[in-house]
Amino acid sequence: MRPIRPFLAARRVRGGHRRTSPTLAAVGLATVLALTVTACGPGDDGANAQASASQGSSDGGGKIRIPDDIRDKLKEHGIDIDKWKNGAWKNWDRDDWLREAEDFVNPIIKDLWDPDRMREAQEPEKEVDENDLSGDQGVTDPTPAAVKARAVPTGYHDNVPEAGKVFFDGPEGTMVCSATVVEDPANPGKSNLVWTAGHCVHAGKSGGWFRNIAFVPSYNDSGMTATELATATKEEVAPYGVWWGDGARTSDQWIAQGGKTGGDGAPYDFAVIHVTPEDGGDGKSLEETVGSALPVDFDAPAVPQVKSITATGYPAAAPFDGETMYQCADEPGRLSLQKSDPTMYRIGCTMTGGSSGGGWVATGSDGKPALVSNTSIGPVSAGWLAGPRLGEVAEGVYDEVSREFAGQ
Repeated sequence: MRPIRPFLAARRVRGGHRRTSPTLAAVGLATVLALTVTACGPGDDGANAQASASQGSSDGGGKIRIPDDIRDKLKEHGIDIDKWKNGAWKNWDRDDWLREAEDFVNPIIKDLWDPDRMREAQEPEKEVDENDLSGDQGVTDPTPAAVKARAVPTGYHDNVPEAGKVFFDGPEGTMVCSATVVEDPANPGKSNLVWTAGHCVHAGKSGGWFRNIAFVPSYNDSGMTATELATATKEEVAPYGVWWGDGARTSDQWIAQGGKTGGDGAPYDFAVIHVTPEDGGDGKSLEETVGSALPVDFDAPAVPQVKSITATGYPAAAPFDGETMYQCADEPGRLSLQKSDPTMYRIGCTMTGGSSGGGWVATGSDGKPALVSNTSIGPVSAGWLAGPRLGEVAEGVYDEVSREFAGQ
C-alpha cells in the first residue's frame, strides 16, 4: 500500500446568504497585530530599515514610529520587532514555538516574499500509510480511479479568480500551499478572507503557528515557465499583490491531533485567514481586488448526492513544479480514517503536494458554485485526494474570523 500525505449541490451556503446561529466549536485564535517592517537583504543596514504600523506618529524625519503599545504587545509575545525583521523569526526554539493558539503573531515583513523566495518554496511534508485505516467506519468507498489533473488555461484570473497560493515559513524552511478567496458575511462584497488547510497555517500537535503567512491570488497568472519565472518581476508573479495574514484560525481538533504521520486531524484540516495588503493597498478589499469570492457551504450533501467536485491547486511535488495551476473534477466517494471523526470526501486526482489547501467546489442549491472542502491528504504517488466535509466545527472557525474583523 502506498503512503498518503496531507497536501496541502448545497443545502446551506454561507457567505452572502442568510446567517443562522452556529454551534460554536472551539477554535484556534490568532491574535491580530497588524504591523509592517522592511526586510533587510544582504548588505542592508538593519538600523536604517524603516518600520511602520497602521497607526503611529512621525518621528519628525518622515519615518513612521511604531506606537509603544504595539511594540509592547509584540514584546509580550517574545518579539523585538527590530530583531524580528532582521531574521529573529527564524528562531524555532521548541519552547517558544509551542505556544497557546492565542499567542500567534504575524508581523508583515515588506518584500520578504520576493519572486525568488516564492519560487523556491516547497510543499509541506506529512505522510501516512494507507494501511493505517484501522478506524474505518465501514463506509470507505473503493479507491477511485486516478483522474489526470488538467492545467487551467491562462490567465488564471479569468478562469479561477478566487484561487491562489499561501506562502509561509516553518522549521523545515519556506513552504507553500494553495488557497481560495471566500465571502465574508460580515463584509458582503468586501471580503478579506482566505480558506486553506489547517496544516498550511499550524503544525498541529508537534508545533505551533507557522510564520510569515501570506496569500498571492492568481500566482503566475500568465503561466510563465520556471525558466521565465527566474527573471520575472514581483508584479508579474503577483499581479494582484501580496496579502499578509493579520488573523487566522484553525480547528482545535487540528491543533490537538494534527501531525506529520498517521492522518490524524485530517477530517478537521481546514483554516481561515484574514489578510491585509502588504503595500497598504488602494482601499479595496481582496474580494474587490480579484473581483470574486466563493460562498462556503457548511451543509453540503453527503455522498452520493454530490455528483461532481472540482479541486484547484498548484501541485509542487514531482512531476509538477508548483508554478502552474491545475484542476481535477470527479464524483466524490467517502474516506473514513477514525470511527469518532466525520468521513471525508475523496476524488480521483493526480495532483501532488503543494495543492494542499486548494478549494473544492461543487454546485450549490442555487445553481451557483460553492466551496465545500479543501485538499487535505493524498497518496505520495498521486492518484486521489481527500478533503474534510465541512460542518459545525468549520462553520465556527469561519464565523469567529468573520466576527473578529466585522466592519473592517
